[in-house]
Amino acid sequence: MDLWRLQIFCQVVELRSFSRAAEAVFLSQPTVSSHIKDLEEHFSCRLVDRLGREVIPTKAGELLYTYARKMISLREETERALAEFHGKIKGHLTIGGSTIPGGYILPPLLGSFKKIYPEVAVTIIQRDSAGVVLDTLEGRVELGIVGAATHEPRLDQEKVMDDEMFLIVPAAHKWTRRASIAMQDLVTEPFVMREPGSGTRKSLEELLDQSGHRLGELNVVAELGSTEAVRQAIKAGVGVSVLPECAVADELTAGTLMKVKIRGISFPRSFYLITHKYRTQSPLCRAFVDFLRQQPGNNIPGAKK
Repeated sequence: MDLWRLQIFCQVVELRSFSRAAEAVFLSQPTVSSHIKDLEEHFSCRLVDRLGREVIPTKAGELLYTYARKMISLREETERALAEFHGKIKGHLTIGGSTIPGGYILPPLLGSFKKIYPEVAVTIIQRDSAGVVLDTLEGRVELGIVGAATHEPRLDQEKVMDDEMFLIVPAAHKWTRRASIAMQDLVTEPFVMREPGSGTRKSLEELLDQSGHRLGELNVVAELGSTEAVRQAIKAGVGVSVLPECAVADELTAGTLMKVKIRGISFPRSFYLITHKYRTQSPLCRAFVDFLRQQPGNNIPGAKK
C-alpha cells in the first residue's frame, strides 16, 4: 500500500467512475482498476461495487476512504509547510466546482494560475452545488465555486462572478422567429430541468419567485443530472431550458442553439467562492483565492477591475 494508490482510490470514490478517475490521474482505466484490485488484495476485502455505470464504496471502502483522505491531506500539508518555509508556493490544491464553474469557468483560469505557480498541481472535483458544499464542509476540498448562495453558517462565501442565463431553444424552434415570448408561452412548452441540488435550478427557482412565478408552473418533461445532458436534450428536441450563456457558447456561435427573450423577465446569476470558516487555509489555497480576486469582471471587494 502506498499513498499514490490511495490517491487513485480516493479519485474513484469521489468521481464514482473508473474512467473519470483515470482521466483525472492521467492513467488508463485498466491501470486504475489494477491499483484498486491491489488494494483489495492487500486488505482482503472488496472496496468498491460497480452498479451499472456508477462505482460506489463498500462499508470497508468508506472506512478506507476516511483514513486515506487524512493521510493524503497530511502529506499535502507537509509539502506546503516546507515549501512555505523556503518561500515557495507549491503542492497540490483540490477545488470543488459545481457544473458550470467546474466545466466552463475554472479550467481556463487554471492555465493562467499555473503560469504564475508552475510547481502547483490542481484537481477539480465536479459535483452539483450541494455536493460541493458538502465536500467543503467535510474537508475533501479546500475551496469551492458554486452557482448559488449557501446559507450554511460554517462556510464563508463571496461572489466571484456575475453571469446571465437565457432561455435556450433549438435553431429550428418556432420561437426563434419572434423578438420575445410571454411567460404564458413558456409554461405550455416542454421544459428540460436540472436535478434538485443544482445551482442552475436553484437560481432559476429564485428568479422565477422574484418575478411572481413558480417552478411548478413549468411543463417539466425531464430532469437531468448535468448541463451537458440538458444541452443535448435541447438539441434533440426534447424541450427547451434556461442555461448560462457560457455553457452553450459554442452552439450559439454555430447557430445550432438560439437564445429567446422572455418579456419582463431576465435571469442574472452569480457564482460564489466558498471556504470553511473554521479551517485555516493553506498558503496554496490563499494564493488561489488572491488570484481569483485579481480576475477582471469579478465582484469581490478590492478586486482589480
